[in-house]
Amino acid sequence: MTDKHDPKALIRIARENGESHTAADLDLGPRVRELRKSLGLTLEQASKQAGLARSTLSKIENGQMSPTYEALKKLATGLQISVPQLFTPPQKDQVTGRMNVTREGEGAQHLTTTYEHDLLAESLTKKTMLPYRARIRARDMSEFDGWVRHDGEEFLYVLTGVVRLYTEFYEPAELKRGDSAYYDASMGHNLVSVSSDDATVLWVTSLA
Repeated sequence: MTDKHDPKALIRIARENGESHTAADLDLGPRVRELRKSLGLTLEQASKQAGLARSTLSKIENGQMSPTYEALKKLATGLQISVPQLFTPPQKDQVTGRMNVTREGEGAQHLTTTYEHDLLAESLTKKTMLPYRARIRARDMSEFDGWVRHDGEEFLYVLTGVVRLYTEFYEPAELKRGDSAYYDASMGHNLVSVSSDDATVLWVTSLA
């Protein structure tokens, strides 16, 4: 059985997810140094941010030690990335120049019993995120057939009205115009309007 806490397994998983790099690209020390400097952090600052000793971080950057998985998790958190990204630097020269403009009323509509969705940037293929505007018709949790859950992460921004965000592991959060939430979409979640009128929100869901 594959041990997903094994850094080598994480590299393999990242490769299977469509990343292709040379062995040099996967040299952890230079990668960590590059990430730290890109954030404008000194060794001292980065070590404090990651919760690691300065000497430990220095040894990692200079290839003098192989960090444990726990150290990798702390390092990734301190550098504001995921653990696999420590081993999969973004490829250069990948500008695609893609762009899409969706005018008011042009979004592709998708209706459900609880929401009315207007899908945005519908003509773009192979998107890594799905943006859509939604009118929240639901007023009570009883209108849902269980939790909504799916892969990826999700960002929610309230455009009009007041909504209540129910999630599987947190107390309900009431959000008004201008409020937002970012959450793990595989966690059960439902949204209801608590306004007299249907509330409207902008949702952005990750697809990668």
